[in-house]
Amino acid sequence: MDTDAALARRLARDLEAGFPDLVDQHRDRLYTIALRLLGDRRDAEEVSQDALVRAFRAMQGYRPERTAELRLRPWLASIAVNLARNRRRRADDRRPPSQLEPMLEAGFDVPQDGRSSPEHRVDRRETQDELAAALLRLTPSVRAAIVLRHVDGLSVAETAEALGRPEGTIKAQVHRGLRDLRVALESERDRPLPATAPKRAAGLQPALEAIR
Repeated sequence: MDTDAALARRLARDLEAGFPDLVDQHRDRLYTIALRLLGDRRDAEEVSQDALVRAFRAMQGYRPERTAELRLRPWLASIAVNLARNRRRRADDRRPPSQLEPMLEAGFDVPQDGRSSPEHRVDRRETQDELAAALLRLTPSVRAAIVLRHVDGLSVAETAEALGRPEGTIKAQVHRGLRDLRVALESERDRPLPATAPKRAAGLQPALEAIR
């Protein structure tokens, strides 16, 4: 697999020959970004496909030197974020969607500790669902910063580049977003539960410990 720098140079030499490799290497991460931002599988699929189409068309108009210098990860992420933002603005229902899959990446996963009982799997799923719901309650700007930084794994500099914000702003938004997630999860943990579900609040603790 090419590094992004090597792939960008190949795209500069022959866009049509190199583009299938770009699709293979970045399609899944663009889908994940869109899914975390929108919470809907169909919308995420359309956004990820549209992002790749737009990337191809953009590079068709670039001089080879410009294509060769592209930082593909933040550049593609910025396209996906903008498309997701526009799609969300057009949506009739502005409430946080409920279809988002559980967050599994970057500290939002519940650590595996060897337990695999049905009871533990239920606890794990409930924890993940709470994390997903809490993420969708963040403001779009903060959510985008956390998704790119802690789900897609971009550096602070790359996240800032993708979102067109200063690095200091990204650091502040990520810090504030993680703090708000922790508060939301602590509130959920402390919410009274039916006697038939005593494990649900306790199951949030590993994820809360991961959000510092």
